[in-house]
Amino acid sequence: MIEYMPASFFVIRHVRPKMSCRKCSCVVQAPAPARVIDRGLPGPNLLAHVVVAKYCDHSPLHRQSQIFAREGIDLDRSILARWIGEVAALLAPVAEVLRRYVLDTEKLHGDDTPLPVLAPRTGKTKTGRFWTYVRDNRPAGDKAAPAVWFAYSPDRKGQHPQKHLAEFSGILQADAQFGHRRHDLCSTTCGDGWNKPLLN
Repeated sequence: MIEYMPASFFVIRHVRPKMSCRKCSCVVQAPAPARVIDRGLPGPNLLAHVVVAKYCDHSPLHRQSQIFAREGIDLDRSILARWIGEVAALLAPVAEVLRRYVLDTEKLHGDDTPLPVLAPRTGKTKTGRFWTYVRDNRPAGDKAAPAVWFAYSPDRKGQHPQKHLAEFSGILQADAQFGHRRHDLCSTTCGDGWNKPLLN
């Protein structure tokens, strides 16, 4: 028998009494605990839930707002969007470290995949691109941990992988898509178009 317990919201109240010295009237108070967002109300678990629901479960923020409202929590989409921006800023250094790690290899696997993106004020979607770069040389006996770095672009132009791989100096294993072809990639990154390692 499998049962389900819905998620619940709760408030954490921090009590910080102020104490004063009778002799010198000095007032002291325990410092407030650190928050993920400065002066913000959301805890780390709630922020993680909103981010995972949006990017892993593909639940848009307006739908999450409606779900929260059924639980009696009024969180407007604009508030959730601001939280997403704050979390993105906090995770930017982590993403940069991941990018450097993935590109610091002799062989890189690259590909792109289309994804629908909402086109504001049109009621329609447009096609964006997720560029995927994979570091995984375990089949060749490499002990380094595999990792994936994703980069987004609004279209499939070759300038995007050229920018992504400007610092890469190894072998790129990819299909013959325009942005991955040998001349298209190398002509902008190294000048003569033929000094980079062979791109498959």
